[in-house]
Amino acid sequence: MATIEEQIERAKQRVKQLEARKKQIEARKLHLLVKGKRSNETRRKILAGALVLDMMEKDEAARQRFLDRLDKYLKRADDRALFGLNPLPDESRST
Repeated sequence: MATIEEQIERAKQRVKQLEARKKQIEARKLHLLVKGKRSNETRRKILAGALVLDMMEKDEAARQRFLDRLDKYLKRADDRALFGLNPLPDESRST
């Protein structure tokens, strides 16, 4: 039969194990929450982008306004190339 001190020590070990398990579960829940938010944000961007691309195909004035804004907004040469924009002068020298 275990002494009372041994029983207390086993109980303390069990509490530590349960606390560690609780932290793992909380971390997993937080990870899933953040992942879900990122997935929703990505989906919103894709849908909004699809709408803009559709508008650009149907309306030349809207297309030009959007490309003008992109020309001011996009800095990376590979991003600009996606929309047929020329690289910025500084970008071509640095690569």
